[in-house]
This record gives sequence, structure tokens and C-alpha cells, in this order.
Amino acid sequence: MLCSAAMAWVFLFLAGVCEMVWPLGFKYTHGFRTHYPAVAATFLIMILSFGLMSVATAKGIHVGTAYAVWTGLGAAGVAVLGMILFHEPRDMIRIGCLGLIIIGVIGLKFLSPPETKPVVPTADAANEASIPQ
Repeated sequence: MLCSAAMAWVFLFLAGVCEMVWPLGFKYTHGFRTHYPAVAATFLIMILSFGLMSVATAKGIHVGTAYAVWTGLGAAGVAVLGMILFHEPRDMIRIGCLGLIIIGVIGLKFLSPPETKPVVPTADAANEASIPQ
């Protein structure tokens, strides 16, 4: 079984994959004007993407890191899928910039410190502080 920190990254990666998929649904439905079952599926994938990112942050990934990775994976993934599926431009500058996004995502994965849980005072600690000595 994977540890909680590793599972958080798995959830974040899955959220990023969902973030890559829903824009394809947006394009396929012509801006939500046709193919209504695909519109519904697109909205479900959007909700799943948000939910998975929420789980990742609840399991310990900093929200700023999670959001940057989520949007980076989504943006780079959609751009690559657009090149493959819709024959969008694939010049070297565009591919190089996408590579920088991916390098940034990898850097955030391996260089981000773990989240530290805030210390929550207990009722006993609050009572001890209020008792005069």
C-alpha cells in the first residue's frame, strides 16, 4: 500500500488527467451546444477533477503546489492532445515551452516540502494557561 503522501500525488495526477480531458469535451460539444450526453460527461469530469485535487490537498499537498501542478498538467496535456487530435501547430518554440511546464511540474513534485500540520491547542492547555500560578 502506498503511503499517504504518495497517494496524495496519485490523486493529484489523476486530477491533472481529468483537467486534460474536459477541454476535449468542450471542443467536441462545440461549446456545450451539441452532443448533450458528452456535455454531461464533461461536467462530471470537471467535478471529478476538482474532487481529486481536493483529496490531494487534504492528504498533505500544499494548495499552491497542487494548483500549479493541476493546471500545469492540464495545460500541457491539452496542448499535446490538441497537436495529436486536432493537428494544432507543433513548432519547436511551442514544444519547448510545454517542456518547461512539465519540468516545473516535476520540480514541484520532487522539491516541495511536506505540509506541516498546525498545532491545535487542546482544552487542557487552554485551562492550564488561564489558571493563575
